[in-house]
Amino acid sequence: MERSEFERRRRELMAMMGEGSIAVVPTAPERTRNRDVLYPFRPDSDFYYLSGFAEPEAVLVLIPGREHGEYILFCRERDPQREQWDGLRAGQEGAVKRYGADDSFPIDDIDDILPGLMEGCERVYYTMGVDLEFDHRVIGWVSHVRERTRAGIRAPSEFVSLEHLLHEMRLIKSRAEVEVMRRAAQISAAAHRRAMEVCRPGMMEYEIEAEFEAIYRRYNGRAAYPSIVGGGRNGCILHYIENDARLEDGDLLLIDAGVEIEYYASDITRTFPVNGRFSPEQKAVYEIVLAAQEAAIAEVRPGRSWNAPHEAAVRVLTQGLLDLGLLKGSLDEALEQESYRPFYMHRTGHWLGMDVHDVGDYKIDSHWRELEPGMVTTIEPGLYFSPMLEGVDERFIGIGVRIEDDVLVTASGHEILSEGAPKAVDEIEALMGGR
Repeated sequence: MERSEFERRRRELMAMMGEGSIAVVPTAPERTRNRDVLYPFRPDSDFYYLSGFAEPEAVLVLIPGREHGEYILFCRERDPQREQWDGLRAGQEGAVKRYGADDSFPIDDIDDILPGLMEGCERVYYTMGVDLEFDHRVIGWVSHVRERTRAGIRAPSEFVSLEHLLHEMRLIKSRAEVEVMRRAAQISAAAHRRAMEVCRPGMMEYEIEAEFEAIYRRYNGRAAYPSIVGGGRNGCILHYIENDARLEDGDLLLIDAGVEIEYYASDITRTFPVNGRFSPEQKAVYEIVLAAQEAAIAEVRPGRSWNAPHEAAVRVLTQGLLDLGLLKGSLDEALEQESYRPFYMHRTGHWLGMDVHDVGDYKIDSHWRELEPGMVTTIEPGLYFSPMLEGVDERFIGIGVRIEDDVLVTASGHEILSEGAPKAVDEIEALMGGR
């Protein structure tokens, strides 16, 4: 993404903060996988959103109206010995030249420098509760400044929740962000299509997962979240990630998987028969879920309530369960009593962006918010007939179906970013060729 995109974001945030304020945004800490092995580092999304800087041990500081520069980046110094082992660093010079900082200081000097930057500021914008250790450091810096008030130093008197401003910014995607997310969705859609092409009875779930990983890496991407590759009854487990079972003839395969490209996620689910042909019961359930998804997507447009897609999906799913004889009574009674919940226990979508479950409020003043152009949401209804359910027609036990797409709210309606992944029954069966 172009450097100007990050500059625009910082300007927008500082304009909302106003003079007399300071924002402090740390990146994520490195985390130990086991013993002396670290997990692959990923920067904190808020930090990267404002900086485009992907190294660990860094803190971004914004001070609107500061005469000697409004954007300061604390980061690691250049160190040839450590760079020989761990990779190149930007250092202070690179932070300015490559990442647009007005000034940069070594991260090891932050305790000495940051309290001085807080002097004269009235408000500290910061997100509490993410990193408790860093929370204490921020409070300590403010306390240090307050100790000097008798010397005429003005200290911050107010902490303001940074995420209130920043997460609303992140909720509305720019053209540059949409383009990256569209590319991520297209790559993931291609991976789902590949899974349908290669799937055969007798394969292992992890073999299908490997096809996804290969395509992700081909485009310099990585999994946006642990892939769910659940055959048969495993597809009824919402967050199944073991992916180590054999795929059996006659079962469905539910795959919930998406790539992350340039720190933006995709999130797609497709369900298809391992042998390439839906059984009558599988097809009946699948068609209900697909109709529910279509009804929900139709509600994605500016001005509609965030909850409208969920309400539309639940209505179609519940009517489908009644038609199959799996629920009793009228549609209104079933909806009021929520008798569908043993088969559909989650919501129909979530915000999508730099995080898979992205930031942004779903309600404003206790009311569901209205959809606006630039928002991206998933639409993912499902039906699950777990073996743990009692009193359910045996023909449906073990069937788990979820269909999920990434949907952008546009000025005139919506765009399905992930439409390249087949989901109509005839499309899937034609692609798979009836194993």
